[in-house]
Amino acid sequence: MTTPEPNGIPKSTAEEPWPVRVVSQKISGWIAKLGWVWVDGQVAQISRRPGATTVFLTLRDPSADLSLTVTTNRDVLDVGAPNLEEGARVTLHAKPDFFPARGTLSLRADEIRQVGLGELLARLERLKKLLAAEGLFDPRRKRRPPFLPGRIGLITGRASAAERDVLTNARRRWPAVDFRVVNVAVQGPTAVPQIVDALKVLDADESIDVIVIARGGGGVEDLL
Repeated sequence: MTTPEPNGIPKSTAEEPWPVRVVSQKISGWIAKLGWVWVDGQVAQISRRPGATTVFLTLRDPSADLSLTVTTNRDVLDVGAPNLEEGARVTLHAKPDFFPARGTLSLRADEIRQVGLGELLARLERLKKLLAAEGLFDPRRKRRPPFLPGRIGLITGRASAAERDVLTNARRRWPAVDFRVVNVAVQGPTAVPQIVDALKVLDADESIDVIVIARGGGGVEDLL
């Protein structure tokens, strides 16, 4: 006979495993025990749906590759951080919620305070200033692309929506367009070296007049 737990549900065994609903209920119960907490992080993404009262945030740890979804009422955001933008640093009062139907975890916030620019935006601003100091934004460095390039180099993800969109729309407007496509990773630790190598390959190809780097949609965190 299987020994029951304090709540009357028999313990899980290979012969008598728990249904998914029981596991979900237990996970939800354990998560709820944390209660309300103050959380510090940086806003990587804000989603405000027209007409909806709920706002979704992606809260990112400034020192680690970790994030959590936060839901809050639009009124809470308007009172505590009315001008909140992606990249800002916030502290918020929230309670973790587990949604059994989707198997997802999020924080439900009832107070949000913006405390600063945030390291994400600060890093971007520092990078912009560095590149500007090197003259990379100088309009005099810009070159007008040819009206009808002989050949176009395309750097993009393999079998991606971005690749399909670029090729389809270009050929729809100009059927004779010629592409040389180089597929690379467009996010993750290998993206930068692969994109740089692809640029070198296409730049050395004398038949290439224009190089396009294309990436499809995705979360702000992926782009970061």
